[in-house]
Amino acid sequence: MDVQVADLCDEFIDEIQIAEPIFKSYGGEQAFGGEVSVVKVFEDNVLVKRRLQNETGGGRVLVVDGGGSTGCALMGDNVASIARDNGWAGLIIYGCIRDSVEVADIPIGVLALNTRPNKSNKEGKGDYDVQVSFAGVTFNSGDYVYVDPDGVIVAERDLLEARAQ
Repeated sequence: MDVQVADLCDEFIDEIQIAEPIFKSYGGEQAFGGEVSVVKVFEDNVLVKRRLQNETGGGRVLVVDGGGSTGCALMGDNVASIARDNGWAGLIIYGCIRDSVEVADIPIGVLALNTRPNKSNKEGKGDYDVQVSFAGVTFNSGDYVYVDPDGVIVAERDLLEARAQ
């Protein structure tokens, strides 16, 4: 996907949210975007893996509200590979990942706050498709998110499709 966030920002400034620059890029793809799918968890990645494994991504982006916790990793290379294999465009994780060297070699977009070597709990606690807010923006399943090295923007509609019309 040819995403240029600055250009989208210029063209659609009145209908986007711009995320605060709190994320680091870890995946093999630096620019990605697509329809948002939300998971909210806290130090437990069961629902994250389940959604990535059980649903075809279709170019969507999984937004994971991990509460900003740096207590454990919510994703590693195995989960990143599952996401890529199932057609997800990327993940935005308000939390940590692990296996960052391996994740960098996987052709998928991954943003996270930082790295942490220990794995998460495995209790299956959390929620799907709820509204979440972090980095100064609000995400809803069905929104669209666009990411490149310049930043992250969120819109209620597909800006690439709107631009093409």
